Amino acid sequence: MNPEQSASGIPTSDCIRCGICCKKGGPSFHHEDRMLIDKGIILSKYLYTIRKGELAYDNVKGCLLPTDSDIIKIKGRKGSWACVFFDENKNSCRIYENRPLECRVLNCRDTREIERIYAEKRLTRKDLMGNIKGLWDLIEAHQSQCNYGKIRHLMKDSEDKKNDASESLPEMLRYDRQIRLLLTEKSGIDPEMTDFLFGRPLTETIRAFGVRDS
Repeated sequence: MNPEQSASGIPTSDCIRCGICCKKGGPSFHHEDRMLIDKGIILSKYLYTIRKGELAYDNVKGCLLPTDSDIIKIKGRKGSWACVFFDENKNSCRIYENRPLECRVLNCRDTREIERIYAEKRLTRKDLMGNIKGLWDLIEAHQSQCNYGKIRHLMKDSEDKKNDASESLPEMLRYDRQIRLLLTEKSGIDPEMTDFLFGRPLTETIRAFGVRDS
């Protein structure tokens, strides 16, 4: 058998369009993907941000880890991990010609290339929004107020700190809700964009730290 073929005889470089990778979630964005957003090929309402410090599953290391930078990803369908651009009826990608880097290099039978670029040159909100003065100020204020490092510190070590967290977290949760409402009501920004601008709602993400929203 040709070493570049799988046991089925299909070349390992060929996609068999099984859709499994698309159903497991959308890709993360790298610097090479910036033009897809800048040119409006992929709208920001279809994106969400895993913020710095947030607990996220590392596909290469196979465990939950705090992120060391923003990770911008394509949203899943409501109630599903499947990429929002995945056409389940045709088992195909609706933006195939403009798919992000991770989609282009992913080979489910040989993951060396996706592992190599996985954590390299990730695109961040600052790359995209840093020059928009007023909006970037809001994003930075939210990142400071709803900092995952603070949450991790509150929840660490002892039950006493969990009690501290029960006093401090409601303020963070209120701030997170209010800034989203304020921005959409005052500026007319599509509410669907807030998951990109501020990350997913804190009421959802803090569950990974063992916290439940009251």
